[in-house]
Amino acid sequence: MSKPLQFSVLDQSPIPEGLTAGDALRNSIDLARNAERLGYRRFWIAEHHGTPGLASNSPEVLIGPVAAATSTIRVGSGGIMLPHYSPLKVAESFAMLSGLYPVRIDLGIGRAAGTSPHLARMLQRDRRQAPPDDFPDQLDELLRYTAGPGSARVSILGSSPQSAIWAAERGLPYVFADFINAEGAEFTRLYRDRFQPSEHLTEPHTSVALWAICADSDDEAMRLSLSVRMTLAMMTQGRLIAIPTVEHAEQFFAQQQIAPEMLTGNRRFLTGAPAKLRPAIETVARSYGADEVFLVNILHSHEDRIHSYELLSPLLDTVITTCMYSPYEPHQSLSQRQLSSSPDSAGI
Repeated sequence: MSKPLQFSVLDQSPIPEGLTAGDALRNSIDLARNAERLGYRRFWIAEHHGTPGLASNSPEVLIGPVAAATSTIRVGSGGIMLPHYSPLKVAESFAMLSGLYPVRIDLGIGRAAGTSPHLARMLQRDRRQAPPDDFPDQLDELLRYTAGPGSARVSILGSSPQSAIWAAERGLPYVFADFINAEGAEFTRLYRDRFQPSEHLTEPHTSVALWAICADSDDEAMRLSLSVRMTLAMMTQGRLIAIPTVEHAEQFFAQQQIAPEMLTGNRRFLTGAPAKLRPAIETVARSYGADEVFLVNILHSHEDRIHSYELLSPLLDTVITTCMYSPYEPHQSLSQRQLSSSPDSAGI
């Protein structure tokens, strides 16, 4: 079956080395203006805490200025990490945003901490004991508050089979974080096969968020990606840093004597010139049976980030033939233990 593929932007408000969090937030607003100019469908803002490399601690705070600076693009959270918050408070915040910017506000919800265990504890009001693991109950409460016309559209974000099941059972759109876990195609298939139509959505809607760094040449794209590759390499060592310059990252990898592409773990990095990257993105989208692709990039240079989205903007006219899947049988690839207890690590 052929269908148009939608393209959107997921922004993490990266803080470049030598600049401030305020600079990063202003860059996010400017990136949203450019995304709208280029024709991207949505601009979503991630939630992260306690890192010197990412500035967006509260997506709902940034959504307002982004929506005010644009006029047509949908703006939302990618996502709100619900275990930190009261469902009523989240619903009220997004009701205000929806009132100010009708039919433009999305509420993406995640389960992950978006930070370290220590800071996750500090985000809780009651620190005497661990918070309950009651995400499904929180989600159902939130959905009761956000029912009805004029409300923000709720989506589930995740990187695990459990998040796919929650989205399917409630008839909600599902966004898979391929940039965290590149082995999620079977989870989106699980979502589609278990989807139950609801007042929110009559047919399944699958999105995939993936790394895509595009430049004028393959070599330049790889070179620009060194900044985020170094950031992730340092993170695995427990060292959080601002996004380094390309020159700083080149020195780091030269000293480490390790090929940068060997330090990505289970993350998929798509880098290259348009001729290489566009078909690669379409291939990933097809493997997920995706209706929509959220493109993620973290670069030191704001201008290079914009240029990457400009080079990829011809993708907005893409029509793909989606894969047709047989009914999902859990015992073939996912154990019951995975389905019932696999943690959702998406902090997007």
